Amino acid sequence: MSKNNTQAVKIEISNLKKQFGTNQVLTGFNLSIKEGESLCLIGTSGCGKSVALKCLIGLISADSGSIRVDGHETIGQSRAENETLLRRFGMTFQFGALFDSLPIWENVTFRLRQKEKLSKKIAREIAGNIINQLGLAPHVLDLFPAELSGGMQKRAAIARAIADKPEILLFDEPTSGLDPITSGVINDLILNSVNRLGATTLTISHDMASVRQIADTVAMIHQGQIIWCGPVADMHNTGIAEVDQFVNGKAYGPLTSNPPDTNVTQHSEMLV
Repeated sequence: MSKNNTQAVKIEISNLKKQFGTNQVLTGFNLSIKEGESLCLIGTSGCGKSVALKCLIGLISADSGSIRVDGHETIGQSRAENETLLRRFGMTFQFGALFDSLPIWENVTFRLRQKEKLSKKIAREIAGNIINQLGLAPHVLDLFPAELSGGMQKRAAIARAIADKPEILLFDEPTSGLDPITSGVINDLILNSVNRLGATTLTISHDMASVRQIADTVAMIHQGQIIWCGPVADMHNTGIAEVDQFVNGKAYGPLTSNPPDTNVTQHSEMLV
C-alpha cells in the first residue's frame, strides 16, 4: 500500500491540547496525514488516541492547537461549518454504535437519508448493494443489530461508514474483540473499501497484525504526544524503547512496571 510522497496533506493536526480536570490527555499532539494515506495510530489504553480522533471530528472541543482539513482550520468553526465538515467523514466506533431500534438497512443508509429524501425501496437497494460488497447476505437487511454476531455488526458499521462515499474514513478499534480469522476479513474489507473510495484513512488499533495489514504509516502516541511516526515497514526498527515494547508486545519495559520480584516468583513456584 505504498503511497507517493508528493501527495498533498489532507489532515494537519498541530500542538493539540486537551485536559479533563487535572488530567492532561493531549499535551501537544502533532500528526500529518496525506491524501489517500492509510495511517494507524497506536498506543497504550487511555493514552489519548480516541480523544484525538474525537477532537478531529468535533465530538470533543480541543483546549488549544490547530486542526486543518485541506488547509481549512476546523477548531473554533461554527456548528453549521462543523456539520458540513462531518459530511466528509465516515466513521466506525469501537463497539459499532449501530442504532439498536433500527434494522440494518436503515442503519446503513441513516446518513444518506439525512442528506436526501430516499424512498424505502431505493434505500434498501443501496443498503443491499453495500452489504453484498461486504459479504453479508440479503436477509441481514431486515435484522436488528442484536441479532448479528460481533463480526457481522462490524461489517454493518463499515457499510454505514462508506455508504455516502466519504473522503475520510476513521476506524476506532475495528477488530477489537474479534477472532483472528474474522479480524483478517474485516481488515480486507477495510482495504477494499478504502481502495474503492480512494479515501484518506485514520485507524486506531491495538491489533498489530491488523496494523501490518492495513497501514501505510504508523504513529505512536505516548503521554499525549506522538513519539514516532513512519512507514509501517520501519516500526520494528525505530530505536525508541516505548515503540519497541508496544509493537513487539513485551510485558516489561518503559510502558509498564518493573518485572515481578524474583523472590515472590520463587516462593510461588515452591507452593505449586
